[in-house]
Amino acid sequence: MHRRQLILSGLAATAGVSGLSACATAGQQPSDPAYPIASDGQAPAYTADELVAAGSRELGIAAEAIGGAIERIFADNGDRPTAYIAGEEAAGAAGVGLRYGRGALHMKDLSASQEVFWQGISIGWDLGGNASRVFTLVYGLYHPDMIYRRYPGVEGTAYLIGGLGVNYQRADGIVLAPIRTGVGLRAGANVGTMAYSRQRNLLPF
Repeated sequence: MHRRQLILSGLAATAGVSGLSACATAGQQPSDPAYPIASDGQAPAYTADELVAAGSRELGIAAEAIGGAIERIFADNGDRPTAYIAGEEAAGAAGVGLRYGRGALHMKDLSASQEVFWQGISIGWDLGGNASRVFTLVYGLYHPDMIYRRYPGVEGTAYLIGGLGVNYQRADGIVLAPIRTGVGLRAGANVGTMAYSRQRNLLPF
C-alpha cells in the first residue's frame, strides 16, 4: 500500500514540474502580440524624405505640397515616425459626424503591409461631406497590432472642392497624424474619437 502511494506521489510531482516548465515557457512568449515589451522600442523610423516621396505617391500631389505638412508634423512631435498608413475614407456631418476608412499600415520591418480599417464619430459645429485620400504618420508604434485601439482627437476642417488638412489623434503613447486631401464641401470643427480595427465595423463605437 505504501509502495503504491509513493509511486502515485512521484507521478504527481513529475506532472507538477512539467506543468510549471510549460507555464514558464509560455510566459516567455506572451499570447498578445500587442503587449509592449522593452525590445518594441527598436522599430526603425522613417526619414522626412522617405515620407514625402511615399505621401506624394499615395495622395497624388506634388512633393512640395505634402512636404510642408510633413515638416510641420516633424516639428510638432520632435521625433521620426515608425509607421505610416495610406488609404481612403469617406465622411459626413450635420452636427454629428461619421467617418469610415480603409488602408494599409507600413513599417520598415514588416515583410508586407497590414490591412487596417477605421471608423469614428464626432460632435460639434460641423456640416457637409467629403471623400479623402489619407496619408497618416504614426509615432510610437513598435508592433503593428498595437494600432488597433480607439484614439480621441480634435479636428478642424475646411474642404472646398479640394484641400489639405492635418489633425492629431493620441492614445497610450501612440500619435497619429492623418494628412487628408479630397473633394467635397465641408467646414467646421469637432471633437470625437476614431477606432482602428482589423475588419470593417458599421458601428463607429
